[in-house]
This record gives sequence, structure tokens and C-alpha cells, in this order.
Amino acid sequence: MSKKESYEQRTEELITPILERNQFELVDVEYVKEGAEWYLRAYIDKEGGITVNDCEVVAREMNEILDQEDYVEGSYIFEVSSPGLGRPLKKEKDYVRAMGKELEIRTYRAINREKEFYGQLKAYDDTSVTIEKEDGTEMVFDKKDIALIRLAFDF
Repeated sequence: MSKKESYEQRTEELITPILERNQFELVDVEYVKEGAEWYLRAYIDKEGGITVNDCEVVAREMNEILDQEDYVEGSYIFEVSSPGLGRPLKKEKDYVRAMGKELEIRTYRAINREKEFYGQLKAYDDTSVTIEKEDGTEMVFDKKDIALIRLAFDF
């Protein structure tokens, strides 16, 4: 397991009890470098959406735990955030919640000269995703070929 994966996994383990007490859901944890800084981010959600105050409650409690546990080498910035509208589907529960809804899928390589697809999520498993396009045809994608998959949203 890489350092990145171990930091993310340990953070998930430590933050889960805080989220359960507050009836929040953990969407994702990431440890990433942006510019010269490292960031450890937790994305949380709840029915009706997350507020800034919700993020603050979790961040305060988690910061104390991070100081005590001290498992991340070097300096980093810890953030708690809402996943936002364009959050990607990553976990089983994301796919369950998106079943029957309109998705946007972007592929690494063009399929029939296109890399961007829209359709209703019809099925998924460990290796593939099936959508039904507006014209009623179905498309099956290998998950390894998907660069981005998220709920589609109109403005």
C-alpha cells in the first residue's frame, strides 16, 4: 500500500465515528499535492446537503485527532468539504444513488469518434457501466476506460 493510500485509509477510519455521530456520510478522502502544498481532504454529505458549519464541526474534531495520531509525514493542509454538484461516482453507494439518473461519462479514448456520453444509468458491476442514451440504445463501458463518471447537471 502506498503512503497516499495508507493516509487516506487511516483518515477514513478516524473520521468515520465523527461522521456517524453527526449523521453525515463520507463521500471520499484524498491526499493530493497541488502546487507546493499537500492536502488531506475529506468530502462529506448528508440528506439536504452539507453546510459550512457542518464542515467546521467535523474539521475541529478531526484536527485534534490528526494532531494526536500524527500519522501523515511532513506538512499538509486538512480540509473538510462538500463533494459539490459534479462529484464523481466512486463507490458502490454512489452507483446505487445514481441508478436511473442521467450521467455524464468521459472516456480516455474515443469511441465512435466521441469521448463524452450522456445517458440514464441502467446497470453496473465491478467492471462495467451500462447507460441508456436518449435514443433508447444502450452503451456498455468498461470502468477501466472511464476517465470521469458523474451525475449530469443542466444550468
